[in-house]
Amino acid sequence: MRSLSRVSLRQFEYFVAVAEEGSLSRAAARLSVAQPSLSQQLRTLERRVGGPLFERLPRGMQLTPAGRAFLPQALATLRDAERAYRSARAATTGESAELEIATVSSIAAGILPDVIRTWHERHAGCPIRLDEFSHRDLMEQQVRNGLGDLAVGPRPRVWDGPVVPLGHEEFVVVLPRSHPSLGDGRATPATGIALSDLADQEWVLFGQGHGLNDLISGYCSTEGFQPPAAVRTWQVDAAARLAAAGVGPALLPDNALPAGLDAVVVPCRPRRFRELTCYLRSEPHGLVRQLVTVLQDASLGLAQHPDRPDGS
Repeated sequence: MRSLSRVSLRQFEYFVAVAEEGSLSRAAARLSVAQPSLSQQLRTLERRVGGPLFERLPRGMQLTPAGRAFLPQALATLRDAERAYRSARAATTGESAELEIATVSSIAAGILPDVIRTWHERHAGCPIRLDEFSHRDLMEQQVRNGLGDLAVGPRPRVWDGPVVPLGHEEFVVVLPRSHPSLGDGRATPATGIALSDLADQEWVLFGQGHGLNDLISGYCSTEGFQPPAAVRTWQVDAAARLAAAGVGPALLPDNALPAGLDAVVVPCRPRRFRELTCYLRSEPHGLVRQLVTVLQDASLGLAQHPDRPDGS
């Protein structure tokens, strides 16, 4: 521990700022410190590590392999320190601690509003901060690196900590009321619609790199086609409204559809589900444990025994 004390949190903060800005001058401006002082702290850190963390280039700073290995641990250390400070301040002053939830954007628009409303009814003065991600893999990586007190999203692909099942969300097709498949009997809310029946149409899709774009592509691939895009968006709400307006069909989680949507919503045939979970780096305690309980209570509205729980 004596040797580790030579590396300060300030050096971790300086390192992360330079890594994120890619420039000593921009990092110094962001941190409101003199550039020579920042450079000196980086050199001290590199001597402690035993090698260069950055390659000094004419137009900026680039992480070396050692720097890339060091970055996630430095981020995790800073986040853990911030949580420690928050907890200590809450214990000292009697203030309620802020809780941080990492999630994907569709869930932020779906099940979490009711969860957060219930939380504030029970814990007034305990704020929640949402960190929203467009892709589950990016969220999983950041949570592993120390972001958030817990994560709410699809079951992680690889995870060492606790994972709490919450149920399954169903993916449904949103169509305008004038859509021809509703008139010729190919689609009804009772019987659903085969995605392959929409293969010849342009779709409302999500941006490249959005997690739902990958999921929709996978579903359609199993039915032998890839949907062409009429428009791409990054927001579930916008996708639902574009589909309702007749731009093209959209495949969306049913719990994230905006209220009062003037459209016909039909299930897929076969039905499509995605498992949702809450996952943490360690066993929850205190307020985090109580938040997990609220999530479990809210998940009763999700499908617990879907006919075909694929897509996770």
